[in-house]
Amino acid sequence: MKTAVVILNWNGKNWLEKFLQNVIFNSSDATVIVVDNNSSDNSVSFLQEKFPEIQIIQNEGNYGYAKGYNLALKQIDAEYFVLLNSDIEVTKDWISPIVSLMDSDKTISACQPKILDYNNKSKFEYAGASGGYIDKFGYPFCRGRIFDELEEDKGQYNDAIEVFWATGACLFVRSSQFLEIGGLDEDFFAHQEEIDLCWRLKNKGYKIMVEPKSEVYHVGGGTLNVGSPFKTHLNFRNNLYMLFKNLPLSSLFTIIPVRLVLDGIAAITFLKKEKGMRHLFAISKAHFAFYFEIPKLISKRRKISQKCSLSGKNNYSILVKNKIIGIKKFSDL
Repeated sequence: MKTAVVILNWNGKNWLEKFLQNVIFNSSDATVIVVDNNSSDNSVSFLQEKFPEIQIIQNEGNYGYAKGYNLALKQIDAEYFVLLNSDIEVTKDWISPIVSLMDSDKTISACQPKILDYNNKSKFEYAGASGGYIDKFGYPFCRGRIFDELEEDKGQYNDAIEVFWATGACLFVRSSQFLEIGGLDEDFFAHQEEIDLCWRLKNKGYKIMVEPKSEVYHVGGGTLNVGSPFKTHLNFRNNLYMLFKNLPLSSLFTIIPVRLVLDGIAAITFLKKEKGMRHLFAISKAHFAFYFEIPKLISKRRKISQKCSLSGKNNYSILVKNKIIGIKKFSDL
């Protein structure tokens, strides 16, 4: 098949009820497949009853985003995989602009649509907005979103351009190049594994794009909500994993120590929030997990040809730009 839209589900029956019909209706130019990560909420029986035409791949456990997708995608023969969250509403003709763009340039490995907020459709959504970037210390941000500052979509980021990372909420990826680099890093489980994937693809000389002619609406927090300490743990741990694997040796030993200090400051600020102590513990646990995994990360580094200069990777600190200088819009950076 040309394009496979693959939805990973874990106890997301409510999202499937809400959005799956919309995806099927607007994806006549693709095959829609649902991958279930051993749900306990009758997701599979619901799919079998309500959508008998849909192919279902059942994983034996809850393997998270990374391993869950890796296992499933090995069983799917398609030129393009679309990794689509279950809490997304797609729009008419959302697939063809991206497939056309990727068809036009075989060096484009991955691409994302414009991601807007399902609950406020005039605003960009946190997970990807109109294309992802990264700063010198590994903090991700987007065209349309800096930390928690979400811009209104006024068409200001409607050009298709090369970016650093494409969102895992709706990720178009060329299957041959996805498999060439070994797919997603399963040690990440979930969160920031798509940024790591894109970084490894860019280190191979491939491009990551955003094509805003395609639009989707994302609810966000469909599996792990924003206030989850486990989510905090994954984000901080996985960011360190990603930096250690992909940074050039020339900056590895300066960036990592600074990040560890910045993480400590972030942990203190979490104390002001609900479940503050649990978030602080989650960050501490993330650091110890990182230290423990260094031997394995060294082995992974050896398989990657780290590049010093990559499109979308910036040499400034987005923390300084946003928190100290006060810049809230991507266009003002």
